[in-house]
Amino acid sequence: MSTPERNSRKTLIGFVSSRSGDKSVKVTVPFKVPHPRYQKVINRKTVVHAHDEQNAAKVGDKVEIVETRPLSRLKRWRIVNILEVAVTADVAAVSEQDVVASIKA
Repeated sequence: MSTPERNSRKTLIGFVSSRSGDKSVKVTVPFKVPHPRYQKVINRKTVVHAHDEQNAAKVGDKVEIVETRPLSRLKRWRIVNILEVAVTADVAAVSEQDVVASIKA
């Protein structure tokens, strides 16, 4: 009787949708499924809680997660690596510049 390998765990790719606490994130995993009767492809999503040991993931990042032992009441996944970093504009700086420009005009 052979034991299952550690690398045979499920892996998913999704987007960080929320940073819920220290070392915790919510990851939204999108997938497509055909409608049972009409066969139109429908977009669905699954939201899972994942462990982020380095607190490196930000909202909007594309991440790879893997199954792990239960870490808390909801966390059964952990982030393996960040595939794409989200592009975020500095909204506060842009807004401040717009305000200064509108005052001068």
